Amino acid sequence: MARLSYQPTSPLNFTRTWGKRWGPSLSIWGIGAGTAALFVLSVTPVVRNGLLVKVPVLGTYYEDKTPASDKPF
Repeated sequence: MARLSYQPTSPLNFTRTWGKRWGPSLSIWGIGAGTAALFVLSVTPVVRNGLLVKVPVLGTYYEDKTPASDKPF
């Protein structure tokens, strides 16, 4: 006669194997979506001043060299 054993499950049925299978793909898509959102929103003053100017990237700060006549805002 076979013995049944209890196998605990995690909330919403997320398991380690699910994370190993989908984790890399979801992280790549998340990085891509974040980069696309930053690129699209970089023309708005809030994102430009709040993120791009104040946060250094690789030791340099974002500097907009677009002439004032070509700026939409």
